[in-house]
Amino acid sequence: MARIEISVVVPSYGCIGCLEELCARLDKVLRELVSSHEIVIVDDRSPDNSWPLVQSLSQRYGTVRGVRLSRNFGQQLAITAGLQASCGNSVIVMDCDLQDPPERIPDLLSEYRKGYDMVLARRVIRSHSAFRRVAAKAYFALVSRLTGVAIDGSYGTFSILSRKVVNEFLRFSERDRHYVFILRWLGFNSGSIEYVHEERHSGVSSYNLVRLLKHSFSGVFFHNAVLLNWIMYTGLFLTCTSFVTGGFLIYRHLVAAALPGWTSLVVAILLSTGVILASIGTVGLYVARLFEMAKGRPIYIIDSECGCETKTSKVSHS
Repeated sequence: MARIEISVVVPSYGCIGCLEELCARLDKVLRELVSSHEIVIVDDRSPDNSWPLVQSLSQRYGTVRGVRLSRNFGQQLAITAGLQASCGNSVIVMDCDLQDPPERIPDLLSEYRKGYDMVLARRVIRSHSAFRRVAAKAYFALVSRLTGVAIDGSYGTFSILSRKVVNEFLRFSERDRHYVFILRWLGFNSGSIEYVHEERHSGVSSYNLVRLLKHSFSGVFFHNAVLLNWIMYTGLFLTCTSFVTGGFLIYRHLVAAALPGWTSLVVAILLSTGVILASIGTVGLYVARLFEMAKGRPIYIIDSECGCETKTSKVSHS
């Protein structure tokens, strides 16, 4: 496909009420900025049946393309599918709910043209609930503590990447992935802008508590095997503690009066059993991820495409 100046990748799930406004605002902004662009909407098998609307938008706007996945693979893999389908020299990634305002794209592009390989947008004011903001802050503080790498949770998916960065991003084969973590790991020259995270145009977030917890664990496991190190440290600490406690109990038995009860023994057994089970579970999660990767299955499958210069074959990326 012919290379164009800018692609905009938009993963879509539960955003049928936002797509009309999103395309109108994006098309207006991009026409004033660049000579050629495309808008790639990735339908992550949205339950609101938004695909007919995506097809309609691709007919009304000559710059809109639609990519429909065969089932729901999640936001992170939908972004990956969009990056794979994009053909721009530069690629902008943003959410479909208009919390990332298209009108800030000129600021992203202006910063990017200073010579950066990628520019990330930092949310200085977030429209999420107080619980979600506190939980996100605690999560990123924990990840930073575990990994020894300072991670700023105010960065989201709103960003612009060079084709070089996109190509390197697509080399990752992990199913459980975190978009911003991968960008940070790549380590290219990076810039940033600040913006106000706006209210959702319509609908509700698809990230409920269970999805957020799953995404959080995926982020921790993606970053490194630090939990295995902590299991080892915990085991060494409990081993040392057991020697000290054992020596004390032997001393009490030989020198002092017999212990009046078995409370300390029961507490020690419960503590050690809990640590053992938690450790086995953590190791099992790592093994499960290795098992998933060993299967060699594609990380997503494209069902159909529509819009400008649609590829004739259905493709999967593994």
